[in-house]
Amino acid sequence: MSAPSAQRPSAQQHTPKVSEREARQVAEDARERDWHKPSFAKELFLGRFRLDLIHPHPLPAGEDVRRGEEFLARLREFCDSRVDGALIEREAKIPDEVVNGLKELGALGMKIDVKYGGLGLTQVYYNKALALVGSASPAIGALLSAHQSIGVPQPLKTFGSQEQKDTFLPRLARTDISAFLLTEPDVGSDPARLATSAVPDGSDYVLDGVKLWTTNGVVADLLVVMARVPKSEGHKGGITAFVVEADSPGITVENRNAFMGLRGLENGVTRFHQVRVPAANRIGPEGAGLKIALTTLNTGRLSLPAMCVGSGKWCLKIAREWSAVREQWGRPVARHEAVGSKISFIAATTFALEAVVDLASQMADENRNDIRIEAALAKLLGSEMGCLMADELVQIRGGRGFETADSLAARGERAVPAEQMLRDMRINRIFEGSTEIMHLLIAREAVDAHLKVAGDIIDPDKPLSAKAKAGANAAGFYARWLPKLVAGPGQLPGTYPEFNPAGHADLSGHLRYVERSSRKLARSTFYAMSRWQGRMETKQGFLGRIVDIGAELFAMSAACVRAELLRTGDEHGREAYQLADAFCHQSRVRVEELFTRLWSNTDDLDRRVVEGVLSGTYTWLEEGIIDPSGEGPWIADATPGPSTRDNVHRPVR
Repeated sequence: MSAPSAQRPSAQQHTPKVSEREARQVAEDARERDWHKPSFAKELFLGRFRLDLIHPHPLPAGEDVRRGEEFLARLREFCDSRVDGALIEREAKIPDEVVNGLKELGALGMKIDVKYGGLGLTQVYYNKALALVGSASPAIGALLSAHQSIGVPQPLKTFGSQEQKDTFLPRLARTDISAFLLTEPDVGSDPARLATSAVPDGSDYVLDGVKLWTTNGVVADLLVVMARVPKSEGHKGGITAFVVEADSPGITVENRNAFMGLRGLENGVTRFHQVRVPAANRIGPEGAGLKIALTTLNTGRLSLPAMCVGSGKWCLKIAREWSAVREQWGRPVARHEAVGSKISFIAATTFALEAVVDLASQMADENRNDIRIEAALAKLLGSEMGCLMADELVQIRGGRGFETADSLAARGERAVPAEQMLRDMRINRIFEGSTEIMHLLIAREAVDAHLKVAGDIIDPDKPLSAKAKAGANAAGFYARWLPKLVAGPGQLPGTYPEFNPAGHADLSGHLRYVERSSRKLARSTFYAMSRWQGRMETKQGFLGRIVDIGAELFAMSAACVRAELLRTGDEHGREAYQLADAFCHQSRVRVEELFTRLWSNTDDLDRRVVEGVLSGTYTWLEEGIIDPSGEGPWIADATPGPSTRDNVHRPVR
């Protein structure tokens, strides 16, 4: 028996101690360093507006469309007839019969190849399916997304051996739910401190540790687990990925976590004690776990903004219907400018988000572009804008927006779950990389070209000879690059004429603005690197604004390209141009504010205030309240050892 938790050491004592530099190096080693394919977003951050990489808008093959539409029709019928989102919200559980119905429908295998029993849908239609089912129940969308976007199928598809694919993919396509286990009680976005161990023992590895926030972990049949293999003779060691049977001896799901939203989410705490995993279940070589995780997320991140698109569509529908009926001062509230501007924001932003997700997804399907930045920007933009749209809907609905759907129904009104939408959407700014982490991740990729030519100059560990060589390389690079940032086609009134068709809004001016702003963005990044050099990585406020500008420019580009696609296809072209025009005007206001805040901000003052807060200077400001928090440690005990709690694992059969 393990010692009582009160006598156990703190969780931090079992977490590897690493310096900030060591943690950064682990993350750097895990990222993809090379760019073998072009990237629209990467070029955008470098001041090069490569419209040719996204226009004409890529299109799916006819057979992919046929199979995708057929599945969407079946899925819609299933959601209409068998999914009760209100019931899932009340009972905080997806009924087993619904999960089994999804299995029979083939929804577990949407992204798995048909030769393994899956549906083999494209990324485009997979995302459309998630948007559809997520609108019926966000908890179901999360279950399917966690299973396929970051769970076992995607890592196996890219990195698994043929034997692993033959063994696991047929199960995952039809019957087995999977989960992804990386986070630990004291380890979040700094995986260098990962404490779960996988010790080689003959032809097995023995896993010990605790994983937190294991989405699908409560009901999962198969797990992909990240664990640290110690370096030893014959073993490279490092963070490594394993496929683990969820019912293996020594695995205990110790708690099913509850949240402010996504109340049907099967998310738990999973403990491993002396769990034996065959070496044949290791995905890729030792030490490749983080690279596998990051590569999986390159396209896996698109599932979250896809569901944000679905949420935006629902917000627009409710805002339209409600604001046309509700009257204030003699006319519908939609006719009042204060409310109308919110409706315009929801409509234009939903159009732009769908444009971003569809464009990035189609590029992922074609595999001709590197979309690691595009997918990350889609996640960032979708999660932030999705929350804003949900918040604006609550505001448009007024007191009814704050009232629960059950309460509305009880007093005879339509049961509109606006407050639930706001609660459900909030996690998206944290899921799969928080907004703050996404800023840093994207910023690292955005400055990659600069670090390749000048990185040694600002690296304190590099010798003078390396700095001198880097200086010479940097001088040559910037001599060629900087002059190109002075002028470009965005300054010529007649450029991009196909985006100014007769009888439609003029989008060509917006694309010229994107081109000019792209060069301005690149110049700003260069000025900042010149000014701060090695301290650039600490300027997270600046880097976040740089990324946010890039996200807006990408969304503007995608919105214009999508509008032109719809126009040439005779699919609501005029209306699409209007929405794209509205979004671009709204986006330009945000971009100009962000450019101003690059150099005019309170970052330094904020830093001083934070130092005062942490040192206790302002504790007097906290007086006069009652803290309703309960007792207990800030971080739960994660000491390795056998579980002392009941196993709440419940596979769905």
